[in-house]
Amino acid sequence: MNPSQPETISSLPLRVLNLVDCGVIVLDREGCIVVWNGWLVPRSGRGAARVQGHALIDVFPDLRGSRVEAAVLAALLEGTTTEHVPPSGKRSPFPLREPGSFDGALIDQAIAVTPFDEEGQRYCMIEIRDVSGAAVRERRLLEHAESLRARSYIDGLTGIANRRHFDVALDRELRRALRGDGTLALLLVDIDSFKAYNDHFGHQQGDSCLTLVAQELAGMLKRPADLAARYGGEEFAAVLPDTTLAQARVLADRVRVHIAGLGLEQAPAAHHPKVTLSIGVAAFDRERLKDPEALIEAADKALYAAKRGGRNRVVADGDVVDAAA
Repeated sequence: MNPSQPETISSLPLRVLNLVDCGVIVLDREGCIVVWNGWLVPRSGRGAARVQGHALIDVFPDLRGSRVEAAVLAALLEGTTTEHVPPSGKRSPFPLREPGSFDGALIDQAIAVTPFDEEGQRYCMIEIRDVSGAAVRERRLLEHAESLRARSYIDGLTGIANRRHFDVALDRELRRALRGDGTLALLLVDIDSFKAYNDHFGHQQGDSCLTLVAQELAGMLKRPADLAARYGGEEFAAVLPDTTLAQARVLADRVRVHIAGLGLEQAPAAHHPKVTLSIGVAAFDRERLKDPEALIEAADKALYAAKRGGRNRVVADGDVVDAAA
């Protein structure tokens, strides 16, 4: 066909097509453009006279082998019903941008291909709708949902994992240890004499103390799978995958020494002049400590023994603690 003499459709209401809020391309039986509506002009930088009479694939070479080309061929050859072309990872098959923004990002598109007959001839109409706004809203909704999900696992005060996150992580790691020949340790950490601290310095400074201890604890857990969490009140927990009881005891004592070394002033009524920690340690045992409740109970008993033994100390499950110490 001579590009200067494009085939026309006399009955097609071109004025109406130029008013619709989407791109409309009509192809003849040879796949050449016979209608190019006004919506496309500012978004493509091409006027109708420039593209009419030319094959769609020549105007948009990137469509070759695409789902759009396949839908067009099916429409022209088989006369199938309207086909909505799925994005298949490419949301912008046509190089269209916001009007006046030819260096900007391509707009996201929804494509529909419809065959029709006019005066005994087969034609194909391609509708292109800008769904960028919908895509942006979808992304924002997903981001919002992800943000809500993330916040549901974070303690609002200290910024570390909350009890819900702790429960999920401990259950997951215990299942993993049970499936293989794994190790897993748990620390329960309590700020000594925190009620006295709160009563003396006030709740605002008490919150600052909780946040500082939480962040210091989290900072000492170096491996990605380790988890520091606020267990409740002034009590924290650490889930330590691939860690034996002996290794966890060493880490717990490092945490204890580190917090004591910060030199945070304690209340006069406290047992120690500086803020200190008591820590209970327990580890997964396939026979005895193989579920979350049993492991937490063992760590809690060790923590209580550390408190009873004078505070500012680490006690591991199975240790013999002198109550008079």
